[in-house]
Amino acid sequence: MEICTPDNTTSSILQSAPRRPVDSPTPLCLSCGTCSAGCPITGQSGFDPRKIVQMVLAGRDKELVKSNLPWLCTLCGKCEYACPMGINIISIIRTARGLVDRDKVPGQIHKGVELGLKTGNNLGLPQEDFTFIIEDVGEELSAESGFEDFMVPIDKKGARMLHTLHNKLVNTQNEDLVHWWKIFHVASESWTIPSVNWEGVNWGLFSGDNDAMKTFVDRIAHHMQALELSCLMYPE
Repeated sequence: MEICTPDNTTSSILQSAPRRPVDSPTPLCLSCGTCSAGCPITGQSGFDPRKIVQMVLAGRDKELVKSNLPWLCTLCGKCEYACPMGINIISIIRTARGLVDRDKVPGQIHKGVELGLKTGNNLGLPQEDFTFIIEDVGEELSAESGFEDFMVPIDKKGARMLHTLHNKLVNTQNEDLVHWWKIFHVASESWTIPSVNWEGVNWGLFSGDNDAMKTFVDRIAHHMQALELSCLMYPE
């Protein structure tokens, strides 16, 4: 069975999914079920990594793409880690996600991609609002004993570490930032937070959108180069 990919070329998931490693193609699957045994959500709503691999091997791409199976996966990678043949299970699932029409991507995933590409974060938070929130949390920390001289270093050139953020740390759980900042302060760590494109979560990875994934990675790489940083703290 062949299906049309978004760029109108004819390919299948079996052909398109990147291999890990290159000498372990999907047809080497033994159907042993080790992937399913290692998966934390096997059996939930009919999810089974082995089933997905077998559907791809049988050419049932359209059926897989139309189902909710690819979206149940958390992409944790335990299936690949457990697989004795090194099958590229996560790549298969991401490739299937990428074949879904973007307006049919479930939940907030594609909306997060769109906002992330447009605004630099999946909340659509303007730069001035982000800076205000971050500096406000920093001021609260500086009111605590022992942290009187604390200030959040934003866009600090020449620091050692780039501190990218998960959106929830800015939106609903910004008090959790304080735990990290206390450690940095006590350890005399040299770090900084970017004022734009600060979102560390790669929504392109989760949605199967490879172009978006590359854009998000490129933004982090740009921060590392422009601010002359050597270490990255990634939220996931």
